[in-house]
Amino acid sequence: KDRDVELAALLGLFQLGWLRTPDHAAVAETVALATALKKPWARGLLNALLRRYLREREALEARVAQNEEAACDHPHWLLARLRVAWPDHWQAVVTAGNTPAPMTLRVNTRQTDRERYRESLAAAGLAAHPAPGTEAGLILAAPVEVGRLPGFATGQVSVQDGAAQLAAPLLDARAGARVLDACAAPGGKTAHLLEREPVLAEVVALDRSAARLAALEAGLQRLGLRATTLAGDATEPASWWDGRPFDRILLDAPCSATGVIRRHPDIKLLRRETDIAALAATQQALLRQLWPLLKPGGILLYSTCSVLPEENARQIEQFLQQCPDARFDADFLPAIRARLDGVAGHDTGHGWQILPGEGEMDGFFYARLVRHGG
Repeated sequence: KDRDVELAALLGLFQLGWLRTPDHAAVAETVALATALKKPWARGLLNALLRRYLREREALEARVAQNEEAACDHPHWLLARLRVAWPDHWQAVVTAGNTPAPMTLRVNTRQTDRERYRESLAAAGLAAHPAPGTEAGLILAAPVEVGRLPGFATGQVSVQDGAAQLAAPLLDARAGARVLDACAAPGGKTAHLLEREPVLAEVVALDRSAARLAALEAGLQRLGLRATTLAGDATEPASWWDGRPFDRILLDAPCSATGVIRRHPDIKLLRRETDIAALAATQQALLRQLWPLLKPGGILLYSTCSVLPEENARQIEQFLQQCPDARFDADFLPAIRARLDGVAGHDTGHGWQILPGEGEMDGFFYARLVRHGG
């Protein structure tokens, strides 16, 4: 019942430890919060707590530094999994997770090209450089409101991390192809598919959430693009599929999002270790249920924004063992190495894992599968 007092104390400590608020002002304003919360009894508690911190700051912070969870600002369970999964890289993953992400743009190549748009940014006083490994990505020197981006309202540019921009070229949808973007919202990858190949037969954007699909449709409208949007559960194709197979399927599966903590630090608080098994089960169900919708010779691109093998390479390994007409695409690793070798990523044996911060990208996993058979 006194969670509000605890939060007031945390706000005060944050001001004292990390902001430039004068110590006396931070203490006074936090103490005043007790009155605003109609809990005047907490004034003395908050005053004593914050003043003790000021007296013992050095000793208290030394104790915190000895606590790995506090020092790394990541939960114990995740640190343990990162150590096992990435023994040579886990510390870099943690550091990246605690570092604000850059603002990366994707230029709409139906309207302009990367270099011309970079010139438009420069004319607007915004510096940017090409996003490594991407065809149309630019990374701003400093984040800005999207309203300051030249041509944003008319669809010249979108905000999308460089790792997410790899999905469309890796799916390699050709002219005349019918494409399913499963779990499509918020729609950045759907839009990129349409920008990159203007004469696709159809792009079907599927998502469970009608509200998120409405946002996806609004984004496509801004960009001057169109797709078939369907509200449905990708694990239950009988409820939405019309029976016509797809040449390409993009499965950007729901995941732990452990590769995008730098963008969504609340993941460290909200995600639980027990979530991983449930997510892995959903991912495997999605692979099994969507696979029959793919034409023989068709390609399924599996992706997540996780860095955990249970959601990535092990998913692909398990699926290949259980699905006799599925093959790991032999052309996939040469294609992604041509883009990213020496820039970002690691060959896991069953896909390519980008760790957060590599190539200025978010953490992402990709694997490409081909359906064999007549």
